Amino acid sequence: MKTLFFECDTGISGDMTLAALIDLGADVTTIRDAIDSLGLAGVSLSVETIVKAGFRATQVKVKHPEQHAHRGLRDITAIVDGAKRLTPRQKEIALEMFTAIAEAEAKVHGSTIERVHFHEVGAIDSIVDIVGVAVAFDLLDVDEVVCAPIPTGRGTVHIAHGQCPVPAPGTAELLKGMPLRDVPINAELTTPTGAAIVKVLADRFGSLPAMSIDRIGYGAGTMDLPGRANILRVFLGEAADDAETDTVVLLETNLDDATGEVIGYCLDQLLHAGALDAFTTPIQMKKNRPGVMVSVLAEPHQADALERILFQETGTFGIRRQLVSRSIRSRAELTVETPWGEVRGKVGWRGAGDVLFTPEYEDCARIAREHAVPLREVYQAALAGFIPEDIELEPPHEHDHHADVHDHDHDHDNHGHDHDHDHGHDHDHHHDH
Repeated sequence: MKTLFFECDTGISGDMTLAALIDLGADVTTIRDAIDSLGLAGVSLSVETIVKAGFRATQVKVKHPEQHAHRGLRDITAIVDGAKRLTPRQKEIALEMFTAIAEAEAKVHGSTIERVHFHEVGAIDSIVDIVGVAVAFDLLDVDEVVCAPIPTGRGTVHIAHGQCPVPAPGTAELLKGMPLRDVPINAELTTPTGAAIVKVLADRFGSLPAMSIDRIGYGAGTMDLPGRANILRVFLGEAADDAETDTVVLLETNLDDATGEVIGYCLDQLLHAGALDAFTTPIQMKKNRPGVMVSVLAEPHQADALERILFQETGTFGIRRQLVSRSIRSRAELTVETPWGEVRGKVGWRGAGDVLFTPEYEDCARIAREHAVPLREVYQAALAGFIPEDIELEPPHEHDHHADVHDHDHDHDNHGHDHDHDHGHDHDHHHDH
């Protein structure tokens, strides 16, 4: 599987991502042709090799005339749709990023995506960054994107609505559900455009996956950070054959004062809300009290909502949260025939073999009740109806790189903007990343 990994040691932005993908091998001429077809007068993309804190990297800058327009999603959609050198897929990826930003800003400001006006992200340089990333990503033709936990930085940033703590509200909304990490630098390390890129492109989060590295790209920002190179590093390669893994969030809390009814109800609520699994373990707590540990496995974007259920239903005073890696089977839904009717189930496999079929309990139980036959006979008949040779084995890959967008838009203003795009991130408020 062709895999792209974002390291994000000093955050992520639009211009740093574009520079890293170009450094990785995305064709600059094709990207420039696509940008030229946007019809933005006087706009050009410069690409140069620089040395940042002793390391070679690529840096991009967008040169454009003075501008004062505040564009909305409809304006940007018209610009992208009118670009004749963008493929349908490239347009779709770019518009998903803009839509994600618009949704985030609409939520932050209590508005709608139709009424939100982009400030920094509607600026020409950010439009070029997003469109360039969409084109570069499409050219690389990867199967899977893995992203490391994202640092947001610290301190404050000046946006169109005044001084805000990092991450700014729109960026924070975009980052919901993503694993973050603390890098003790007083600067905005991840911008709204960077967060939108990750939101749209990333299939999963975690450390560098098991893969054979083919190429490494380095995208530089212009801000000099204390003690580290301000570089986005990306890896491109082939994932190992047995790399059927994913990253999930494990939530745990210890209870010694909750009744069995409360715990049972809580588990039902967690599973109904989308938890991958929810279970209990008997434990011994302080003062020799017998207790129960409630454990919940969830997709990273579900963690906040499931944590709220745990707090609400159990009255716990604390919940542990950690990212864990799982080795998983590829899986698919399957229906088999039995003498009493159809039974649904799941097929699981790893690699090219080790195929198994698990009948769906509810279907088997329904047939057993309706036909007055033992449940075990229904199970046996369902297993007998499964023919492994009829299954086409494929690796697990559920994410469509241009169909999984949620929240987007950022609302910063143009204070201190250098129209040579002299910052390593992609908006216009003195963050100079």
